[in-house]
This record gives sequence, C-alpha cells and structure tokens, in this order.
Amino acid sequence: MEGVLKDIHFSYRPHLLKFRFDAGTSRGVLKDKTTYLISAVSVQNIGIIGWGEAAPLPKLSIDDVPDFEEVLSEICGKLSGYNIIGSEQAILEWAKSHISEIYPSIRFAFETALLDLLHGGRKMIFDTPFYNAGQPLPINGLIWMGEKGFMLDQIDKKLAEGYSCIKMKIGAIDFGQECELLAYIRKQYSAQQVILRVDANGAFSPEEALDKLKVLNEFDLHSIEQPIRQSQVKEMQSLCSLTPLPIALDEELIGIHEYGDKRKLLETIQPQYIILKPTLVGGIESCREWIALASSMGIGWWMTSALESNVGLNAIAQFTSTFDIVLPQGLGTGQLYHNNFDSPLRIERGEIKYSADKWEVPF
Repeated sequence: MEGVLKDIHFSYRPHLLKFRFDAGTSRGVLKDKTTYLISAVSVQNIGIIGWGEAAPLPKLSIDDVPDFEEVLSEICGKLSGYNIIGSEQAILEWAKSHISEIYPSIRFAFETALLDLLHGGRKMIFDTPFYNAGQPLPINGLIWMGEKGFMLDQIDKKLAEGYSCIKMKIGAIDFGQECELLAYIRKQYSAQQVILRVDANGAFSPEEALDKLKVLNEFDLHSIEQPIRQSQVKEMQSLCSLTPLPIALDEELIGIHEYGDKRKLLETIQPQYIILKPTLVGGIESCREWIALASSMGIGWWMTSALESNVGLNAIAQFTSTFDIVLPQGLGTGQLYHNNFDSPLRIERGEIKYSADKWEVPF
C-alpha cells in the first residue's frame, strides 16, 4: 500500500547564475540569469529535503514575468500543508492539478522536489541505471552564437573533446559565414563521423527559409531546430512538407497545454522531430504527453535542458533516462556557469553520466 507524504512545506531561494562567456542567442546575449531552488520538506522527517528548480528562460518562457518571485512565494505558501500520496504518478497528478499551466517552470520544480522527497532526498528523481549504475546518456556539444572566430574556437574544442554530435546556433552572424563554419566541420568529419545539428531559434523569415534550408542541406545535417518564428503554423506546415532537411519544433511547443491542442499541432505541422524542454513546456507529465503523441505519429524527439543549474539538469537527465535513448540529447549546459552547484554530473567524450561524487554542501 502506498504511503502518504504528510504536511509538506515548500520554500524557495533565488540564485544568480553567471555565465562563463556572453551567451548569444537570436533573442540577445545572456551574461547571467536568476534561477529559483524549491525545497520540499515533510513533517514526517524534517531532515529529508527534496529539491527542484524553477528556471524561466528570459524572453522565451511564458512564465518569464516581472512578478515571478511574488507568484512563486505565493504558490509555496498556498501549497504548504498538503498531504500527498507517496507515488510517482500521484505526485505528477497533484502538481498538474494544483499548479497552473501558465507557470510551467514552477510545475516542473514542484514535480522534481516532490519526487526527490519521495526517494529520500538523495537527488534521485527516477530510479534508473543512469542514477544508480553510472549508465551514460549521449549528448550534443553546443556551439553558441558569436563572432566567427569565437564559434570556430568552440567547434575545435568540442571536436577535440570527442563529441560525435555538434549543435550550432545560427542566425546571429552572416549566413555565409555560418555556412563556412559548417563546411569547416564537414571537411574534417563525414556525417557518419560527426552528426551536425543547427538551431535557428526562429531567425529565418518564411520567405527565405526554404532557400536557406536547401543551402544547409549541402552539409549533410541531421536537422534544423525552429527555422522560423513560432506561431506561424501554416508557414511551418508548408516548410515541413517541402524541406530537404528534417525540421525539429522547439519554441513551437511553448504555451500548448491541452492534450487535444498538442495533437492538433503535430497533426497539422507534421514535423520530423520535436524538442522537449521540461522547464518550458510544463514539466514531466506534459513531456510524457508530447512523447506519446509524437511516437504515435512517427515523429522523433529528444530532450534539452534550458539553461538550468545542475539541480534542474539532474532532473531532466534522470527523466530522459527513463526512455530508451538513441539520439544524442541536449544536456550539456551544466558547464556554462562560473557558480553552478557542484554535482555528480560529469561529461566525458560526448556523454553525460551521474558519478559517485557528492553534491555541494548547501544541499
């Protein structure tokens, strides 16, 4: 018989993450970002703490709102004192029913904190070989936007580190220079040796997108993420039907909450892939819905972190490990910050794994 997590109390603490470099995207440059750690404690055992992370992404998350901290404080107070059935599914259903879909990062943080609490506050979100046996997950090496020389340095570094999948953000510098960078990789490595992905973050106009995809296809790319801005469903549908290069929807999924709306979007656009960021699309239960729908339609998928600290990254990696993974995932963001939390997460030769090391003292 399932137990009950009794009289749970939630609190939060903000933490300013500082990038090691100016992180360029098509929406601007990030130097730092504030994230919020959520703790869950039950009256049954005050010494056990479950941790989650609410990390809305500036200018992208639907819950990137000016009063986010006030909302989070209110939710922590309002939901403290509840008793919750001590099972994975009961926790996910409770979070879905008590936290609005307009705050996806908060729902994900509560899901994670409660699952961690359920498993004894050991940072075990899911009991998988990734957590308990060091089984690694393949990941892509991320190349950030910037001047050509900066991007070239990143490419050389990632290839030297042994990544077999490289993802390059494009749309910030001259398109011709970006193609030169892709050509540079292809001169050294074939598509069988190094998988190449690009992420446009919606930088192309609908009018130019198809011609640019035809040019990009010359570099034997695996896929392109979000070539045009989200919410242009008719244009994206046309692009996915004509493209020579597989298209992955990313930002397009943000703000789509109801099961029927998710199905309609995928049936209408018919993309080749979708990309799931739990922080942006509503957490674990929401991602499971997307995956089930995509799989039923023959649409591929992979999981990506969204600039969380190692607390959120740990949760996403463990969630990802509950599936049979073939494609490289987007889980390499833990190395971005000067002041991330020390964790057992380690990246070696294009794989992320959970080692035997300890978490930082504050936990």
